[in-house]
Amino acid sequence: MKIKDASFFKTIRGFLTVYLPKQKNASPNTIKSYRETLNLLLKFLEEKKKIPLHKASFLDLEHKTIEDFLDWLENTRKCGVSTRNQRLMAIKSFFKYAVLVDATQESFQMEAQKVPVKKTSSKIVEYLSQDGLKLLLSQPNTKNDRGLRDQVLMTLMYDAALRCQEILDLKVQDINLNAVSPNVIVMGKGRKMRSVPITPKVAEHVKRYIQKFHQPQTGCQGDYLFYTILHRERRQMSCDNVGRFIKQYGKSAREKCRDIPESVHPHQLRHTRAITLYRDGMPLVVLAEFLGHVDHSTTQIYAYADTEMKRAAIKKAKGEEPTVVPETALWQTDEEMIKRLYGLK
Repeated sequence: MKIKDASFFKTIRGFLTVYLPKQKNASPNTIKSYRETLNLLLKFLEEKKKIPLHKASFLDLEHKTIEDFLDWLENTRKCGVSTRNQRLMAIKSFFKYAVLVDATQESFQMEAQKVPVKKTSSKIVEYLSQDGLKLLLSQPNTKNDRGLRDQVLMTLMYDAALRCQEILDLKVQDINLNAVSPNVIVMGKGRKMRSVPITPKVAEHVKRYIQKFHQPQTGCQGDYLFYTILHRERRQMSCDNVGRFIKQYGKSAREKCRDIPESVHPHQLRHTRAITLYRDGMPLVVLAEFLGHVDHSTTQIYAYADTEMKRAAIKKAKGEEPTVVPETALWQTDEEMIKRLYGLK
C-alpha cells in the first residue's frame, strides 16, 4: 500500500511530535486533543468522502470539506458547539504549521481560514451556594481512606480554584506548607506556571493527608499528590475518576438540599471559588492571575454571571419571571502502521 502524499503525513508527524511538544511547549492534553482531531478528520474522509487513509492529502481539505467535517461532528457525533470550535482551531493550527515548513501550502491555510467559528449561546456559569458547597464537602466518609482522599481533593480544588487536570498533575514537591503563606505550584493551560495561595485551614488538611498517604522516608516528593493504586502500583488519577465521585457526592447532597444542581461536576468547584472571590471584591485582573487565565477577558464571565444573578433576584422580588439564558492493537493493518509512523497514535 503506497501513500499518495507522503508530505501530508510527514507534516502531521512534525506537527504532533516536534512542533507542539518541543516548539510550542504544548501540554500533553493539548497534543492529545489535536491528535484526536486529525484522527477524526481522517476518519471522516474515509467514511463520508470515501478517501482511504493512504490516499489522503492536502488537496482533500478545501474549506467545504472542513465545514462538512465540522457539521458531521455536530450532527452525527453529537458534539457541542464548543467542541466543534476546538476542533476547528486544531485544524487551523495544523495548517499554520504546514505553511511554516512549506510555504507552498499557504493556499490550504487560506482554505481553513475561510471556515468561521460558530457562535455559541450565552451560558450562565454553574456554581454552588456556600451552603451547597459545605454540604457537598461533607458527603465523603472520612473514616475510610478513599473518603478522606476525596474530601481533601475537593477541598483543595475549591480553595485554589484548580482545574481538574491541574490538581491531578500536582506532585508532593509542588505543595509548600511551611511557607509564610502556604501555596501550591500549578502548571496550567499553555504550560503557564503559577503559585496559588491556600488558606491555613486547607493547608492543615493537606498536611495531614500527606502524612497519611505519603511516607517521607520513601522519597515521595516526585509522587503525584492524589493517586490510585492498580496492580499494587501508584498511578495518576484520571479526570473521569474525579468526575464520577464528585457526581456521586453531588447526588447524595441533592437528596438533602434541592439547591444542589442535578449534576455536579469538578469545574463547578472552580467556578464557585472564582465567583466567591469576585463578590468579596477581588479585581478581575487579579482574579484572572489567580485562575491562570491566559486571556484575561475570559474572567469577565464571572462579572456577567453575578450581574445575571442579581437581575434574576430583582425580578423574582417583583414577582416577575426571571429571564432564561439559552444553553447553549498492535500493527494489524497497513493503515494502523501509517498512523503510528506519523504520530497519529
